[in-house]
Amino acid sequence: MADKLLEIRNLKKYYGKGDSEVKALDDVSFDVYKGEMLVLLGNSGCGKSTLLNIIGGMDSPTSGQVLLNGTDITSYKDRELTDYRKEKIGFIFQFYNLLPDLTALENVRMSLPKKDNEHLSEKTLELVGLGDQKMHQYPSQMSGGEQQRVSIARALVKNAEIILCDEPTGALDDKTGRKILELLQDIVRKQGQTMVIVTHTTPIASMANRVITLRDGKIQKEVVNEHPVDAKDIVW
Repeated sequence: MADKLLEIRNLKKYYGKGDSEVKALDDVSFDVYKGEMLVLLGNSGCGKSTLLNIIGGMDSPTSGQVLLNGTDITSYKDRELTDYRKEKIGFIFQFYNLLPDLTALENVRMSLPKKDNEHLSEKTLELVGLGDQKMHQYPSQMSGGEQQRVSIARALVKNAEIILCDEPTGALDDKTGRKILELLQDIVRKQGQTMVIVTHTTPIASMANRVITLRDGKIQKEVVNEHPVDAKDIVW
């Protein structure tokens, strides 16, 4: 068994009070292991994006713990959370979240503590298939698939402990989406990157090492895929 990287313990997230109280997360516990691809699967409103935001330090729970390498991030102050997001977490969003006035290369370089580390940014963009002139283009000059590759490079370049993906193919057509999934799976398999993907799409779950299904803020079931499907073979 691989080492535990992340431990989620009795996580609760409630909104409102009394009769209007909504339990977005209701006593959720699980572990994430180094080098695995974990999918959080469920319909809209099941709590999966809330869970991802809490893991990423962008939201706080009502109660419970999120431990990265044994350290509880829910006790962090604002400054510590900022450093945690910068140094430990890579984010890949559905709508890319690129800065429109910066080139692909500049968007990736923004993730690095040292702004002068251009060589690493270039190498990472080449890794995701955006070498040569593409890296000097602005988001408005790029297709959705290319913009998502920039987003992936931005998450990869800082050597984050864990990459969090929120519906990474949600804004893409099936063909482009499959290419992005191939790239993500390749990163996990060849680089040993740990990745958590939130999706409502069951076929995407077939490529993961493990799948946790959420419903109404609770874990409904957990499945281990002994033989994950290659992303190129996913049937939509």
